[in-house]
Parts: sequence; structure tokens; C-alpha cells
Amino acid sequence: MENYQGAYIGPDPKIAQNLSKQTEHADLQCYRNTLNFIQSIKNSKANWELIVYDYQPGEMEPEVLAQMVRNTATFKNGVFILFDQLTNKEKNQKYLKNGIDDVFTFPADYASIASRIEFIRKLNRKESQYHKKDFFEYKLPLSKRLFDLFFASLALLFLSPLMLITALLIRLESRGSVFYISKRVGTGYKVFDFYKFRSMKLNADTQIQDLKKENQYAKNSEKTEVQTHPAEKNKENLAGVPLFSDDGIVCEKEFLQSKNKESQTAFVKIHRDPRITRVGRFIRNTSIDELPQLINIIKGDMSIVGNRPLPLYEAEQITSDRLIERFIAPAGLTGLWQVEKRAKSSQMSPEERKALDIEYARTFNFWRDLKLILRTFTALFQSEDV
Repeated sequence: MENYQGAYIGPDPKIAQNLSKQTEHADLQCYRNTLNFIQSIKNSKANWELIVYDYQPGEMEPEVLAQMVRNTATFKNGVFILFDQLTNKEKNQKYLKNGIDDVFTFPADYASIASRIEFIRKLNRKESQYHKKDFFEYKLPLSKRLFDLFFASLALLFLSPLMLITALLIRLESRGSVFYISKRVGTGYKVFDFYKFRSMKLNADTQIQDLKKENQYAKNSEKTEVQTHPAEKNKENLAGVPLFSDDGIVCEKEFLQSKNKESQTAFVKIHRDPRITRVGRFIRNTSIDELPQLINIIKGDMSIVGNRPLPLYEAEQITSDRLIERFIAPAGLTGLWQVEKRAKSSQMSPEERKALDIEYARTFNFWRDLKLILRTFTALFQSEDV
């Protein structure tokens, strides 16, 4: 292991010598006070990995110094150790919340302190690597965003007469708002207001529980064998193993079967849905009801092509490691499963739809989006009632 650079700030250089001997890899430079150290760290381009502050009355407060050096690029993941003669539990808690890794008093056990320093260094490096690897902020590619703005603005301009006529017909057939606004879950589980022309009777959402037995996805899932992960198959063999929950004790096998069924029927679509109005049935079959989503696209909630944003009750069912990948892709007005399966939607199992969503998330690009847009126009007019 290579030596790393550190600093001891205080009146006794022997402390730095003792710590250097115990750590073997720490090259500690000595500074008599915080002023000398601050001047040095500002002029240095080296990466500091350890600061040992032997606090003396009249010097800079430890938490102030810790915050100052934490804000410099040369001490991003370093270890800050404090020696304080008059420490107590309350002061220690304050120190630990403000950038100080550990606090010690004299007499000091330098071997234990050196061991603690090495442990914190390893922990800081692992946390830094973990955050770099597993956390990211999704950003829509610039070419896709520019295309979305251009296409959506142009479409709104040319389709505005059709949208005005549709709004008038909806209002004439039934009372209530022309638009249907619901909460949807899009990219990265972002929740936003989703716009459609209203195609159902008023208070249609309250009837969903009564109609779940007609859910075509639920019917298809009964006919489709569930593909179970080998680890889950092993668990299912442990019939009778109790699991403890807030609702009491349940059998593990029954619990896994219940979760499997719940996941399979996350999507809801009713064949010949009785809640749909006459105008609503026409604008659904021609996809005119989707046109207000051009506003969502301009706002940045959605893209022209992507995975369909889901209602909250559907999205909450899709949180497993395998299925969550579909939320990495942009939320879209049209997408892969619409052009692949829409004309045969009553024959499409929920597993097929999820697989297509995941496929798009893994493979989408600008040119493929253009092909999907062209294919979408052939799927707009369909004979099947969806």
C-alpha cells in the first residue's frame, strides 16, 4: 500500500510521529496552528487523506475547520480525527454531525487510533465507489428532447381544430370536465399530472374494484404459467414455513403465490368497459383521447416514444429488481408494446407487456424511435375495442 499524505495540527509533533509509526502508510506533516495549515492546503494540489487536529483553546473551532476542509476538492473523502481534552457526550455528537469522523482524548492509545483511521479510510472509499456506481440522475438525450419539442409543438398546431371538435363532442354527450387528469408514474418513478380527453362517465375510477374480475390481464395470467426464479422455487418447496407480518403469521408458500399473482395482474384493462361513453369509444379506438399528452411532452413529463406511464396502483406492483428496469426508459406517448401488440391486446399477457417495456428500456435510441413512430400510425385505427 502506498503512503498517503496527512496533516497534524497542534503543538506536539511527537503525536504525529507516534501515529505515523502505527499507521505505517501515513505521511503526516506538522502545523503548529490552523492558520499555517489553511494557507498550506490552499496552495497545495495534493490529495489530503488524513487530518489530525489537536484542538487548543483559542484556535479555530473543530467543526468549523472540518467543514472548511470538507468543502475542498483535496479532502473529499479524507479522515478527520480530533483530539480534545474537554470533550463530553454532547460535544462529541455535535462534532460527529459536522464532518469529524472520531474524537479522542489523552492519554492516547496510538495503535487503536491508527486502526480506527484505517477502518474509516476503507469505509469512505467503499461508500464513494458505491454512490458512483449505483446512483445516477436520468437525463433525456438532447437529440430526443429537441425532437420531442419540435414534433409536439408542430402536432399541437395542426391538430388544434380536431382537439377543439373533440372537446365540444365530449361536452355535448355528458356533463363534466373535457379533460381527464390523473397521477401517473413515469421515468425514475417520477409522479406527474397526466392529461387525456375524458372517454368515460363521471366517477369511473370508483368502479374499478367492481370490474376487476373482468380484467383481461388477470384472465390471461390464469392461462399463462408464471416463470419463477430458481431461488423462489426453492422457497416454495418450504411449504409450511411461517412468515411473520403485521397481519399475523402466514405460510411462506402461500405468501409467494399471492405476491406472484398480485404482480401478474398489476395492469388493468377491461374488455368492452361499460364505463366508456360513445364518443369515448371512438376517440379511444382512434387514439384521439391521447392528444392532450402533447402538453405533457412539452412540459418534459413524457417523450414522444417511451414506456407508457402507469397509474399509481399499477406502478406500486412493479418494484422488483427485475421489473423496475422499465422505469429507466423515458415515459412515452407511444412505445414498443403498443405497435407490437396493440391490435392483439386481448391476447397479450402482462408478462409480455413487461418484457417489451424492459426491452425498450435496454435498447432505445433515436433511429429506433423514428421507426416506432412510423409504425404507430398503422396501429391507430384498429378493429378491436381496447
